[in-house]
Amino acid sequence: MSDRVVHIIEPTLVSDAGHCSIVVQSLCAAGKGLRFRVWVGREAQLAWTEDPNVEVRPYFYRRLRRLQAAWLYWRLLRRGARVLITTAGRTDLVLLNLVGPKPIPPGRVFLYIHQLRLNPRKEAVLRQLASQQPHLVMITTTDALEKTLRAYGFYNTMVILPIASSPIDGVASGAIPEFRHLLVAGAARSDKGFSTAVDFIDHLASERVALPISIQISGDHYGRYDKATRTAIERLKSIQYPFLQVVPETLTRQDYVRLFRGAICLQPYDRGEYANKLSAITLDAFTAGAPVVTIASTWMAEVVNRFEAGVVVEEPTCEALLKAILTVRHEYARYASSARRAGSVLTKHDQWAALISMLNPKTLGSERAGGGGYEPSCR
Repeated sequence: MSDRVVHIIEPTLVSDAGHCSIVVQSLCAAGKGLRFRVWVGREAQLAWTEDPNVEVRPYFYRRLRRLQAAWLYWRLLRRGARVLITTAGRTDLVLLNLVGPKPIPPGRVFLYIHQLRLNPRKEAVLRQLASQQPHLVMITTTDALEKTLRAYGFYNTMVILPIASSPIDGVASGAIPEFRHLLVAGAARSDKGFSTAVDFIDHLASERVALPISIQISGDHYGRYDKATRTAIERLKSIQYPFLQVVPETLTRQDYVRLFRGAICLQPYDRGEYANKLSAITLDAFTAGAPVVTIASTWMAEVVNRFEAGVVVEEPTCEALLKAILTVRHEYARYASSARRAGSVLTKHDQWAALISMLNPKTLGSERAGGGGYEPSCR
């Protein structure tokens, strides 16, 4: 009986806002005919779970989530359940190997890897885990990350862009809107260049440049901020700039999507963090037809250049960012049209189809294992 239920593990899911919520919602919506049990944060309050085939289990306490995860993995694997960890990392691999059989049978565990922070010691651990657990299905968000995992010995891999199967408002259609504002979207974090964005706003104010700008300053899943971001938020509050709109709260999906209409999306993200890591905000921007200004040698820059859907700067100086933004603003219709095309191309496939097929109980026992690999069909 447990084979007929897919267990989705997402300890950070506590509300309808945020990217992990979109990923889980999208996956459940795409999995018609499957039953899902979603293990989420203990304080979770979700409004999208009316589907009778989706059961939500509030379970994880933030400070105990690793210990709870180990216990849950042991229980589920012991029962032969199918487990999908939607925001997985190296710790999950270690825990699965610790509490699960060696090897875990094919078609039982699926890990969606969004990023990996590695050093030589961690790389050695990954190689060992790959040899001990050859049947794990490793899902990544980028080709580069998939290539990295395969180099360590994980051969059952695939790439899936974490885009909603039915995005709100869909890909932008109709007339291209006029430029409305510069947008710094998403949670305020150091790796997303929040301090750089605040520096840029201060530059606009000191140079008396009239550029409408909206910036979100909500925290992470638990409302927390890193030290540098807290300092930048305090600095932002002191800037006197009449064209600035600060969005302090986490928005509903509908209100969040509306921010991108007529926007230029500014993403001065850390190139070390985002060299091979996907940005869901870039996908949201393109889905809404909003061009992007970002930094070279990042995943975002690669996609922006591919579609000519914005401008890439070599270094995120205030002068370089302003020049790039004014370039896009001067030809907003052209860049917005290219962004719209990027959104159309990136969402033209059913992103979850291959994974849903593998999760279907009818496929149990039919998966290839031990080095055969899955075709990474969801590009």
